[in-house]
Amino acid sequence: MLLSLKFEFMSRSKQNQIIDNAIQSIATVTESQCSLSEADLNDLNEALVRLNLLKGKKGKTNEQIRKEITKAVELLIKFFAKDHN
Repeated sequence: MLLSLKFEFMSRSKQNQIIDNAIQSIATVTESQCSLSEADLNDLNEALVRLNLLKGKKGKTNEQIRKEITKAVELLIKFFAKDHN
């Protein structure tokens, strides 16, 4: 929650830079990990969709941005909390 609150007070260009970096990182994981389960891929792809929508649409309120970032982070936590050995 603290991360999403801090995110609200960043400039829009800084927010977009962070979103772009997250998108690139998630895309790298999905492309390089052929052994991921379908559920893992679904979670990562949903996070990608949410982040891409944030990046592509202007005029979102800080509350909408915070909710989408929070949901994307929840999906990533769900993914990384699993044992992927």
